[in-house]
Amino acid sequence: MSNIKTNRTLVTAGLLAALFIGALDGTVVNTATKRIAEDLNNFSMISWIFSIYTLTTCVTTPIFGKLADLFGRKTIFSIGLVLFLAGSVLCGAAHSMTELIWFRAVQGIGAGALTPVTFTIIGDMYTGEQRGKVQGVLSSMWSIAGLIGPFVGGYFVDTISWRWIFFMNVPVSVVSFVLVFGFLHERFSKVHKSIDYAGAATFTIGVSSLLLALLTGGKNYAWDSAVILSLFAAAAVFLAVFLIIESRAKEPMLPLDLFRDRTLTVTYALGFFGFCVVAGISLYIPMWVQAVMGLSATKSGLMLMPMSMTWPIAANLSGRFMFKYGAKPFMVTGTVLLAAGTLWLLTLDTGSPYWHVIGIVSIVGFAMGCISTPAIVSIQNAAGDDKLGVATSTNSFMGTLGQTVAFAVFGMLLNRVVVGEGTQLQFADGMHLIFVAIFAIAMAKVLISSSLPGRAAKKQEG
Repeated sequence: MSNIKTNRTLVTAGLLAALFIGALDGTVVNTATKRIAEDLNNFSMISWIFSIYTLTTCVTTPIFGKLADLFGRKTIFSIGLVLFLAGSVLCGAAHSMTELIWFRAVQGIGAGALTPVTFTIIGDMYTGEQRGKVQGVLSSMWSIAGLIGPFVGGYFVDTISWRWIFFMNVPVSVVSFVLVFGFLHERFSKVHKSIDYAGAATFTIGVSSLLLALLTGGKNYAWDSAVILSLFAAAAVFLAVFLIIESRAKEPMLPLDLFRDRTLTVTYALGFFGFCVVAGISLYIPMWVQAVMGLSATKSGLMLMPMSMTWPIAANLSGRFMFKYGAKPFMVTGTVLLAAGTLWLLTLDTGSPYWHVIGIVSIVGFAMGCISTPAIVSIQNAAGDDKLGVATSTNSFMGTLGQTVAFAVFGMLLNRVVVGEGTQLQFADGMHLIFVAIFAIAMAKVLISSSLPGRAAKKQEG
């Protein structure tokens, strides 16, 4: 069990810095993609700049969460931060697209530790209402990064070099490392640790196969090609073996008894479906604005800003009041608002004004903010101290998996309608099909939320 006695203010500042650069990295790179491809003279592999980062982050997140339970938060956080920093420096110095992709993989491995272990340390240091408030601030980092990331990336690309979108992580990472490593004093019980190597290996192969199939299907290879079918088959076999191993392991990498707790199971499902919706909104609203409404890429990016503003507002409000009213009212309210926002999404047409889009993304952002903080606090309250890391990281994993699955499914739906470069009408019809799918997912999320226990977050003294 972890026993943390530390300077909470300084450590929290260091954790915020780490979470911020991890979140910023996902948005700031988007702006520089075209310039990177031009400079490295390779457009054919450009999608792998994002895909490899998503793949390595998704696979390593639950592994690092379990290691944090076994060997302490401070050690695993520091390893993750050093890997992220090393990957950032190497990405900035890359001389070919192949090098950049490999270095992005290193960066993604490090990121797999930053987010879940950060939330776990906060869960250790704070209890009761303080935990909700601080987790709300942490959740805001993603929205703030989404708000300023495109501007930061654009500034570096236009005035200095795209390489600085990676080099800028260095000073922030150093400050974060000094604050967390220097001021987080963690006493960890010294007992024999049994590492689930077989579980980690089968999980890595199984999830990697699944994600590779989802990320390359319909793009690099046809869905019914031998490559994609083989990847799905490998995923099914290795994940089945993984479940058998976990049911017998002394210290399972992913304890299956987590899924016997209704609070955890329902909250994980909400996270998966919630980020399916967010993925669809984040990708296809800008595409709608450009392809159907005929506005510029800059304006399409600005259309998402309201979501980045309403999300942290709701996250902080829910974190502040959830211990007074319970987590379930906020989470159910969030899912209902999400369904309402996606229902409004169905009314978009070629003549819709820009405020129509702004209203939709504002509601979606506020809805997700109502859900995100109560969800993570409920998970940490339901999990025991010895499973706090893996329980928290599993939530992050479910969100990332949801986004990946959504991108694959929504892309397949769009390709059914849009042929070649596509016409305005084709894009409108194709994206309406996606909007119907998004609404269906949001409604499923409403039904799932009704299964939450009456008070998903128990009040703690702290």
